[in-house]
Amino acid sequence: MKVFEIAPVKYIDNKMLVLDQTRLPGEEVYEEMHTKEDVWEAIYKLKVRGAPAIGVAAAYGLYLSVRDFRGTDIDDFAVQLKDAKDYLVTARPTAVNLAWALTRMWDKFEALGRVDVAAAKSALSNEAEAIRREDEAACFAMGEYGLSLLKPGMGILTHCNAGTIATAKYGTCLAPIYLGQERGYDFKVFADETRPLLQGARLTSWELSKSGIDVTLICDNMASIVMKNGWIDAVVVGCDRMAANGDGANKIGTSGVAILAKEYGIPFYMYVPTSTIDMDTPTGDDIHIELRDGEEIYKMWYEKPMAPEGVKTYNPSFDVTPAKYITAVITEKGICRPPYEKSLAALFK
Repeated sequence: MKVFEIAPVKYIDNKMLVLDQTRLPGEEVYEEMHTKEDVWEAIYKLKVRGAPAIGVAAAYGLYLSVRDFRGTDIDDFAVQLKDAKDYLVTARPTAVNLAWALTRMWDKFEALGRVDVAAAKSALSNEAEAIRREDEAACFAMGEYGLSLLKPGMGILTHCNAGTIATAKYGTCLAPIYLGQERGYDFKVFADETRPLLQGARLTSWELSKSGIDVTLICDNMASIVMKNGWIDAVVVGCDRMAANGDGANKIGTSGVAILAKEYGIPFYMYVPTSTIDMDTPTGDDIHIELRDGEEIYKMWYEKPMAPEGVKTYNPSFDVTPAKYITAVITEKGICRPPYEKSLAALFK
């Protein structure tokens, strides 16, 4: 499919390129990353977003931070690598893939046993590419598992963007939509706009439209009426961090959609790569929720402010959907059902 030609992060010809998603849908622009500061800013400012894509960007970004190291002392190299790791992890606190990918890269370096600098660079480059390839394979697997839960002709509601531009390829919760499109399932997708950053409007509706999928954009507060109308047969969403008990943090507004789905008797499926499951976080209450600048609510998309200057704002980037509202968790290793304390733990045995 044409949409799969668009990747959020590329490393080609010794260049790291990031699709600036803040410019979508109007422009498709790739920015070259030159420094760890460039990568930090790209993650923080949502030029690259979506937990899996953030992990891929972090891995390439960490390699980029030492790629041009000119010395030969491996201990000096280690200091620079550790400083970059500690810096990049501060870009966004909620998505577990950021810390996961950086830790994996660091562990790869440590496992080498402090070999020469050239060998360390090569190993880190290979590890970053492995993280990207593994995410692509994981998304395809989630698509296959997820498609087994859906039937041709279904109406499907999604919130935020967990599509191909949020991952290495295919997406998480949109992967079964794409596979279904290839196989003639004729899904009818309803995409919440996802305020205040409008990822559903700018990104999900954009990439689904590019793939020829039947997509209808709705405001966030219209989810209830389309469910009441009988137009929604399933809800599919992604996840930025899942706790060990099955509570899942996703873009702000997801928990409200889950509560509505429960009320209307609609299955609510959360798509979660195992890299996004944090078994060291007991419950959703332990997930740190990122707070962002309130101007995103009333200034970012408007020619003039849409609220009084100086008004107090509260702008959490995520909320946590309690496990009791999640019908099933779809991973690349299979489908998990309640009790999640047991089914999620089984994935790691």
